[in-house]
Amino acid sequence: MNKIIRFALALSLIVSIIVLSACGSITGTASEEPGSDENSSLTIKHELDEITLEKKPERVVVFDFGVLDIMDYIGEDVVGLPKQSLPPYLDKYNDDQYTNVGSLKEPNFETIYELKPDLIIISARQASLYDEFEKIAPTLYLDFKGEDYLNSFKNNVTILGQIFDKEEMLVQEIETIEKEIKALHEQASASSATALFIMANDGNLSVYGADSRFGILHNEFGLAQADENIEASTHGQKITFEYILDKDPDYLFVMDRAAVVGGETSAQQVMDNEFLKSTKAYKNQNMIYLDPFVWYMASGGITGLKAMIDEVQSAISK
Repeated sequence: MNKIIRFALALSLIVSIIVLSACGSITGTASEEPGSDENSSLTIKHELDEITLEKKPERVVVFDFGVLDIMDYIGEDVVGLPKQSLPPYLDKYNDDQYTNVGSLKEPNFETIYELKPDLIIISARQASLYDEFEKIAPTLYLDFKGEDYLNSFKNNVTILGQIFDKEEMLVQEIETIEKEIKALHEQASASSATALFIMANDGNLSVYGADSRFGILHNEFGLAQADENIEASTHGQKITFEYILDKDPDYLFVMDRAAVVGGETSAQQVMDNEFLKSTKAYKNQNMIYLDPFVWYMASGGITGLKAMIDEVQSAISK
């Protein structure tokens, strides 16, 4: 009998050790709090690879302004970032205490190496350079799909919450934002009003629909498309003034890309013509010029998303 008891106890101990050993890493968005135990680690699978962090990273280089927005919101610092076209509400990162690590599409790998980062965070603009980043430090690729904006946002926020031990705070933030979006969607979809999202780029015009990087206007915010057949393209569907007049939307949301990347012709200059003055949107003062920094440069940030909600909410509440 004693032998049986001893064997059972030994077997139980072995099983316990195996179970505990398996609890040290996570996949995707399931996580234990990194840093809660000296021996804990965090494994995150992403679209390009997977990374394992042995502790909460303290020296972080960020190549995405939406991610920088989130980190700033939760009070986590960075050591380096690209400073070109930095959104004004993140202007504090222009300070010399933060190292400029190149541009969004042309990283300075030598400078990044010298910073000795614990973690590098990149997005689509740097995806093709992933292997180069990985040679320096664990590199997290956070994908963002504008046509599935809210789910992409929630996924990235959740991952960052796990990495920086801010899960509880960010869960509450997500819930608040979802309620705001739901209220906006209900208000917008209750109306028969239609809208077009136009990007002005130094004199050229493109329209973006629900299946585009700016699909949040229609999918999450609830505004009906003035054209249900907009081509799904990274750079949008090229259009003319005649196209806008033909579709004649109730709302025209205009984003000026040239204002953030440089250009000679502003969106206001482009849109100031007799064709557009004949549209319902112009006549009813429903031509809205959006903040290009939050819509184009910092997609997926918390402060930026709240600004986007406010812009559209204000437009349809007049």
